[in-house]
Amino acid sequence: MIQSMTGYGKAVVAYKEKKIHVEIKSLNSKQLDLNTRIAPLYREKEMEMRQMVAEALIRGKVDMSVWVEKDTVVDATPVNAALVENYYNQIKAISEKTGIPLPEDWFYTLLRMPDVLTKTDMEELEEEEWQAAREAVKEALKNLVDFRTQEGAALQKKFTEKIDNIAALLASIEPYEQSRVEKIRTRIVDGLQQIPGVDYDKNRLEQELIYYIEKLDISEEKQRLTNHLKYFRDTMNEPAGQGKKLGFIAQEMGREINTTGSKSNQAEMQNIVVKMKDELEQIKEQVLNAL
Repeated sequence: MIQSMTGYGKAVVAYKEKKIHVEIKSLNSKQLDLNTRIAPLYREKEMEMRQMVAEALIRGKVDMSVWVEKDTVVDATPVNAALVENYYNQIKAISEKTGIPLPEDWFYTLLRMPDVLTKTDMEELEEEEWQAAREAVKEALKNLVDFRTQEGAALQKKFTEKIDNIAALLASIEPYEQSRVEKIRTRIVDGLQQIPGVDYDKNRLEQELIYYIEKLDISEEKQRLTNHLKYFRDTMNEPAGQGKKLGFIAQEMGREINTTGSKSNQAEMQNIVVKMKDELEQIKEQVLNAL
């Protein structure tokens, strides 16, 4: 079944006092074009996350964001009490020695001293937290693939409608194709009869007429186009990832329709060919978004 390259997936996983958020968006692209914004704690696992995305999404322009929402109480920067006390004792000693007045607002002075509000501990990624983050990535990817599948079903419905229209238009050519042989013969004979004093060999005329009709015959083009239409339908029902193949089939369909148009010497047939081109153009526009 067809999948669209357009999709969106999001997941939130709770871990202790944290909420791990993962958001993934994708648009159409010829190859996998992955852009990531990952919280510093998880950057050591970026290659593994990229591999997960590549396996699940195959191709597309993908933006992935991973960030952490922490409890504000837990995340508050602690005051280094020991350092504050040390600064307090030093300032008092300097004041007693030099006679410089003590500050009126001790907290304002002490909290502005170096490293009093600086975190000194380095956070390390625990295996349990990474597994929680990994599950968030997997869930976001699943949600995005579900979105792509839903969009792909709409694409497949539209493609089926357009293929049916082209097949119906192709069938509508047949009556005009059968009648044009007699029209061509009548036009040539009438033209010869209008030339005074011209006598022509009817057997030779029939031979030339057969040669002329063979050059305008579109039986092969009709057969090849019919085969391409069937191949397009069959390919839509194959596993996801056939977007490029569908594009190639659409190109081949275009060649047969163009050749049919060049051989059509009747206005009615040419009008039908124009309608087929219009249906095919809509397929080509949408097939760019098929995975």
